[in-house]
Amino acid sequence: MNDKYIHLENLIGAGAGSIYNLTILAAKRALQLADGDKALIEKPTEKVLDTALREIASGKICLKKKE
Repeated sequence: MNDKYIHLENLIGAGAGSIYNLTILAAKRALQLADGDKALIEKPTEKVLDTALREIASGKICLKKKE
């Protein structure tokens, strides 16, 4: 995977096939990172949204299933 570009195919599964779910997931994680949460990947970027998307692409962040 190119470090500068994250393919949508690597992300959409984390949002249960929904761009809307993926957007909400990335935004919530970016806010957590901005508030001081530790990044779950080895080389976090300066931009919290980029870091959040890389965490999602690597499978470290995903949606919780409703019961």
